[in-house]
Amino acid sequence: MRKLSLMLKGVMILAVFLMQAAQAEQKKTLGNWDIHYIAFNSTFLTPDVARAANLSRNKTNAIINISVLDSQSQQAQQVVISGIARNLLGQQRELTFREIKDGDAIYYIAVMPFRNEEQFRFSLDIRQGNQRQQLSFDQKLYTE
Repeated sequence: MRKLSLMLKGVMILAVFLMQAAQAEQKKTLGNWDIHYIAFNSTFLTPDVARAANLSRNKTNAIINISVLDSQSQQAQQVVISGIARNLLGQQRELTFREIKDGDAIYYIAVMPFRNEEQFRFSLDIRQGNQRQQLSFDQKLYTE
Protein backbone atom coordinates (compact mmCIF):
# COMPACT_ATOMS: atom_id res chain seq x y z
CA MET A 1 0.00 0.00 0.00
CA ARG A 2 2.87 2.37 0.80
CA LYS A 3 4.38 1.65 -2.64
CA LEU A 4 1.04 2.41 -4.31
CA SER A 5 0.78 5.62 -2.28
CA LEU A 6 4.21 6.84 -3.37
CA MET A 7 3.59 5.90 -6.99
CA LEU A 8 0.20 7.65 -7.05
CA LYS A 9 1.75 10.80 -5.64
CA GLY A 10 4.39 10.66 -8.36
CA VAL A 11 1.79 10.17 -11.09
CA MET A 12 -0.40 12.98 -9.83
CA ILE A 13 2.56 15.35 -9.63
CA LEU A 14 3.70 14.34 -13.12
CA ALA A 15 0.21 14.77 -14.51
CA VAL A 16 -0.17 18.19 -12.94
CA PHE A 17 3.17 19.37 -14.34
CA LEU A 18 2.37 18.04 -17.81
CA MET A 19 -1.06 19.62 -17.90
CA GLN A 20 0.05 22.91 -16.36
CA ALA A 21 2.66 23.23 -19.07
CA ALA A 22 -0.17 23.19 -21.59
CA GLN A 23 -2.85 25.03 -19.61
CA ALA A 24 -3.44 27.24 -16.61
CA GLU A 25 -4.07 25.62 -13.23
CA GLN A 26 -7.21 23.51 -13.31
CA LYS A 27 -8.93 24.51 -10.09
CA LYS A 28 -12.31 25.99 -9.32
CA THR A 29 -13.65 27.25 -6.03
CA LEU A 30 -17.28 26.23 -5.60
CA GLY A 31 -18.98 27.02 -2.32
CA ASN A 32 -16.61 26.01 0.50
CA TRP A 33 -14.53 23.74 -1.73
CA ASP A 34 -11.43 24.11 -3.87
CA ILE A 35 -11.83 21.49 -6.57
CA HIS A 36 -8.73 20.40 -8.49
CA TYR A 37 -9.34 18.47 -11.68
CA ILE A 38 -7.33 16.97 -14.48
CA ALA A 39 -7.96 14.65 -17.43
CA PHE A 40 -5.00 12.99 -19.13
CA ASN A 41 -4.03 10.02 -21.27
CA SER A 42 -3.56 6.88 -19.17
CA THR A 43 -0.22 6.21 -20.90
CA PHE A 44 1.25 8.93 -18.66
CA LEU A 45 0.99 6.33 -15.90
CA THR A 46 3.96 4.02 -15.58
CA PRO A 47 3.07 0.33 -15.94
CA ASP A 48 3.83 -0.21 -12.23
CA VAL A 49 1.53 2.60 -11.12
CA ALA A 50 -1.28 1.47 -13.42
CA ARG A 51 -0.99 -2.10 -12.16
CA ALA A 52 -0.84 -1.04 -8.49
CA ALA A 53 -3.89 1.21 -8.89
CA ASN A 54 -5.74 -1.39 -10.99
CA LEU A 55 -6.03 1.05 -13.90
CA SER A 56 -5.98 0.20 -17.59
CA ARG A 57 -3.02 1.78 -19.38
CA ASN A 58 -4.04 2.33 -23.00
CA LYS A 59 -3.47 5.20 -25.44
CA THR A 60 -7.24 5.53 -25.94
CA ASN A 61 -8.14 5.64 -22.22
CA ALA A 62 -8.27 8.87 -20.25
CA ILE A 63 -7.88 9.22 -16.50
CA ILE A 64 -10.05 11.85 -14.84
CA ASN A 65 -8.68 12.84 -11.42
CA ILE A 66 -10.62 15.03 -9.00
CA SER A 67 -9.63 16.19 -5.53
CA VAL A 68 -11.83 18.30 -3.27
CA LEU A 69 -10.34 20.45 -0.52
CA ASP A 70 -11.96 22.64 2.11
CA SER A 71 -11.24 26.17 0.85
CA GLN A 72 -10.29 27.40 4.35
CA SER A 73 -8.34 24.50 5.90
CA GLN A 74 -7.21 22.86 2.62
CA GLN A 75 -8.11 19.47 4.13
CA ALA A 76 -9.21 16.75 1.71
CA GLN A 77 -12.96 16.19 1.69
CA GLN A 78 -14.69 12.85 1.40
CA VAL A 79 -17.40 13.30 -1.22
CA VAL A 80 -19.46 11.36 -3.74
CA ILE A 81 -18.85 12.23 -7.40
CA SER A 82 -20.91 11.25 -10.42
CA GLY A 83 -20.89 12.70 -13.88
CA ILE A 84 -20.82 12.51 -17.63
CA ALA A 85 -18.49 13.45 -20.45
CA ARG A 86 -20.10 14.65 -23.68
CA ASN A 87 -18.22 15.06 -26.96
CA LEU A 88 -18.96 17.61 -29.69
CA LEU A 89 -21.33 15.17 -31.43
CA GLY A 90 -23.40 14.95 -28.25
CA GLN A 91 -22.30 11.39 -27.49
CA GLN A 92 -22.33 10.87 -23.76
CA ARG A 93 -20.16 8.71 -21.52
CA GLU A 94 -21.14 7.94 -17.94
CA LEU A 95 -18.25 8.43 -15.50
CA THR A 96 -17.80 6.09 -12.54
CA PHE A 97 -15.46 7.48 -9.91
CA ARG A 98 -13.65 5.48 -7.28
CA GLU A 99 -11.99 6.87 -4.20
CA ILE A 100 -8.28 6.44 -3.57
CA LYS A 101 -6.95 7.52 -0.17
CA ASP A 102 -3.28 8.41 0.14
CA GLY A 103 -2.48 9.49 3.68
CA ASP A 104 -4.44 12.71 4.19
CA ALA A 105 -5.10 13.08 0.45
CA ILE A 106 -8.21 11.73 -1.28
CA TYR A 107 -8.41 11.33 -5.06
CA TYR A 108 -11.45 10.40 -7.13
CA ILE A 109 -10.50 8.58 -10.33
CA ALA A 110 -12.56 7.65 -13.39
CA VAL A 111 -11.42 6.01 -16.63
CA MET A 112 -13.05 6.54 -20.02
CA PRO A 113 -12.26 5.76 -23.67
CA PHE A 114 -11.66 8.52 -26.22
CA ARG A 115 -10.41 9.16 -29.77
CA ASN A 116 -7.42 11.33 -30.65
CA GLU A 117 -8.15 15.07 -30.42
CA GLU A 118 -11.65 14.41 -29.08
CA GLN A 119 -13.09 17.40 -27.22
CA PHE A 120 -15.24 16.75 -24.14
CA ARG A 121 -17.41 18.75 -21.80
CA PHE A 122 -17.26 17.16 -18.37
CA SER A 123 -20.27 17.73 -16.09
CA LEU A 124 -19.77 16.47 -12.54
CA ASP A 125 -22.05 16.39 -9.53
CA ILE A 126 -20.13 16.53 -6.23
CA ARG A 127 -22.00 15.79 -3.00
CA GLN A 128 -21.23 15.66 0.71
CA GLY A 129 -24.27 15.35 2.97
CA ASN A 130 -26.58 18.26 2.10
CA GLN A 131 -23.84 20.17 0.28
CA ARG A 132 -23.83 19.81 -3.50
CA GLN A 133 -21.82 21.52 -6.23
CA GLN A 134 -21.62 21.08 -9.98
CA LEU A 135 -18.31 21.28 -11.81
CA SER A 136 -18.10 21.66 -15.58
CA PHE A 137 -14.96 21.88 -17.68
CA ASP A 138 -13.87 21.32 -21.27
CA GLN A 139 -10.86 19.23 -22.24
CA LYS A 140 -9.38 18.01 -25.50
CA LEU A 141 -7.68 14.61 -25.21
CA TYR A 142 -4.82 13.24 -27.28
CA THR A 143 -3.66 9.67 -27.88
CA GLU A 144 0.01 10.66 -28.18
